[in-house]
Amino acid sequence: MKSKKVSVLTLIIVFFMIFACAFVTIFGFGSTHQGMAENIKLGLDLAGGVNITYEADQENPSDEDMNDTVYKLQQRVTAYSTEAEVYRQGKNRINVDIPGVYDAEEILSKLGNPGTIYFCEGASDQAKGEEVMDGYFMVLDGNDIQSAQAGTQPDSYGNSEYVVSLLFNDEGKKAFAEATSRNVGKPIYIIYDGEVISSPNVKEAITNGQCVIEGNFTYESANSLATTIRAGKLKLGLKEVSSKVVSAKLGSQAVSTSLRAGIIGMFLVMLFMIIFYRIPGLAAATALGLYGTSMMCFLNGLDITLTLPGMAGIILTIGMAVDANVVIFTRIREEIAAGRNVREAIKTGFSKALSAVIDGNITTLIAAAVLYIKGTGTIRGFAITLALGIILSMFTALLITRLVLYAFYGLGCRDEKFYGRQKSAKVFNFYGFRKISYTISIIAIAIGFIAMGVNASAGKRALNYSLDFTGGTAMTVTFNEPLQIPGDDEKPLTEIFEKNAGTADVQFQNVTGSNDVVIKTPVLTAEQRSAVRDALAEQYNIDPDKAVTEENISGTISGEMRKNAIWSVVITGIFILIYIWIRFKDLRFGAGAVMALLHDVLVTLMIYSVARISVGTTFIACMLTIVGYSINATIVIYDRVRENLKTMDGSSYPEIANTSISQTLSRSINTSITTLIMVFVLFILGVPSIREFTLPMMVGIIAGAWSSVMLSAVFWCSFKMHSAQGRALEAKAAKAAQKAAETAGAGDEKAAPRRKKKKKRKM
Repeated sequence: MKSKKVSVLTLIIVFFMIFACAFVTIFGFGSTHQGMAENIKLGLDLAGGVNITYEADQENPSDEDMNDTVYKLQQRVTAYSTEAEVYRQGKNRINVDIPGVYDAEEILSKLGNPGTIYFCEGASDQAKGEEVMDGYFMVLDGNDIQSAQAGTQPDSYGNSEYVVSLLFNDEGKKAFAEATSRNVGKPIYIIYDGEVISSPNVKEAITNGQCVIEGNFTYESANSLATTIRAGKLKLGLKEVSSKVVSAKLGSQAVSTSLRAGIIGMFLVMLFMIIFYRIPGLAAATALGLYGTSMMCFLNGLDITLTLPGMAGIILTIGMAVDANVVIFTRIREEIAAGRNVREAIKTGFSKALSAVIDGNITTLIAAAVLYIKGTGTIRGFAITLALGIILSMFTALLITRLVLYAFYGLGCRDEKFYGRQKSAKVFNFYGFRKISYTISIIAIAIGFIAMGVNASAGKRALNYSLDFTGGTAMTVTFNEPLQIPGDDEKPLTEIFEKNAGTADVQFQNVTGSNDVVIKTPVLTAEQRSAVRDALAEQYNIDPDKAVTEENISGTISGEMRKNAIWSVVITGIFILIYIWIRFKDLRFGAGAVMALLHDVLVTLMIYSVARISVGTTFIACMLTIVGYSINATIVIYDRVRENLKTMDGSSYPEIANTSISQTLSRSINTSITTLIMVFVLFILGVPSIREFTLPMMVGIIAGAWSSVMLSAVFWCSFKMHSAQGRALEAKAAKAAQKAAETAGAGDEKAAPRRKKKKKRKM
């Protein structure tokens, strides 16, 4: 009786948590009654935002100075949104796109006029630096500051107060130590754009390269000061030229269709889990419901800007949440098949699955951490949603699913028919088929490189790089009346560019509150521009000299961003290699995992080159998603290999590899199906730009399933077989097999006369 009361109470609490999160997400609370889902910040690709154009104070700045300014300004605007984009326009202008906000004046007041930051001391006989303003001598500039963050510390009464924490590089550490030593009791002046913005007093010499700025800060004022300091020393002074609110890059339909597809996908995944896993599947569906609703709350509560790459991170973590449940439920079925009662099977199943779930999620968290530290813009946004999703998925899979499952057991669902019994896995010779597996993978990868070579030789780029990478031409067209974009007016405009400029790679953005439309295309020649202007004038009855302006723009994915993305993947691979090496106590596991990961990336690259899918911001997100998915699937198989190495004593490495892959085969298939369901529904219901993203993701998921099953453990086995230990074990196994065969043969020879003699007696 007590057990039933506890079970009922557990279910009530869990369902109340789901209801509360859902209620807050949909309806909200307080006077506004606006749900958190309505308050989630959406990126420029999904909801539009503010566009600001700055102009350098030099007429002909160098490319080096412009690129340096773009990069540092990108670092600064990230404080307002991780998805903000900064790119060049023409020779001396810089565009800033900040998503999720629609008050240009407010952003301008916060962002200010990007200038130069200096730390200065007052005039004295000991002042050594350059005189920045009258009576202020430079101690160091923004290039000497490694980081600046808003934070808290206890005040003299034990209460928390907001401060700004600074960390200097080696040169800054030395200069700041000297300046504070000679200015104890005096202020150090922080000067930005010719104005003193802070003047904290020096209490003591600061020699360790770290300090905090105290004052009567609110969080907003502390964060604002930290953001300004973080901007560093810009090579160029900038002045505002224009600011406007623009519409979503992917169109407003992208949000509604993606949301609808996500809900349908989640429902189908829940249904699949219930049908296939019965009571455990129902528990997983309950936990998945809490995951979905709580994710919405956290996206709003943590003020995260959601973009298409961020949505990819959420899809990946849904797959990982389901994967954790699949691993656990497979273990439970195995324990039931081994003769344990249901309660013991549940307990042991969770215990045995724990290492695989934790290792798989930690390797993906490593990737998220590296991407956040090294990445900028959409890459950092992807990392945030990925890390948040992993933490929530682990919580729901390991705790909520367990509580709900025990609650169902306590309510009387104790018959093993509600849980299923794992059938004995038929062991396939995956290692024996390795040459065929290698050949198939090599052919798939080779097709991609051949396609890139063919494209390059035909005068095209090897890959179909989008405007995000290459930059292009931006036209601002003032029409006589507002156009519906996306909508009925988009296709005729696209046809104009296809006919007169030979390109269908066109991005449209409405400028809110006007009839202006910003049209971005690849770089157009003078002839193409003239032809497009004439066509626009003819079709829309506008004056091309007054209503159309155009300038070349750089890619929103800067060289620094690309370099950081590549280095992120390389560093992630190294850290994953080290982590798996430590956890599995064998470098060969890590090498096999990284090789499988590289395979999946190259196969996904193949579909981009063959299908000529646009390579832009979503390309980076897609590749990063595949990396996270692939490594998680591989870890599950490696965990079983690690376990079988202890239990299958005396078996050869191929036997261990084949057995481990076969035992986890149903998990590999089911996880791939559930993840594919989510992505496939997005592909079917999404707008064209969403389909361009989901198609390669589906290919990557299939490639990840293939490499996990057919390659990862086979790589490990091949490495082991070529080691001295592997050769010795193989010789031992061969000798044991030969001895067993000889023993069996001798037994047959002795048995034959007895059977013959018995036959004679019978006659």
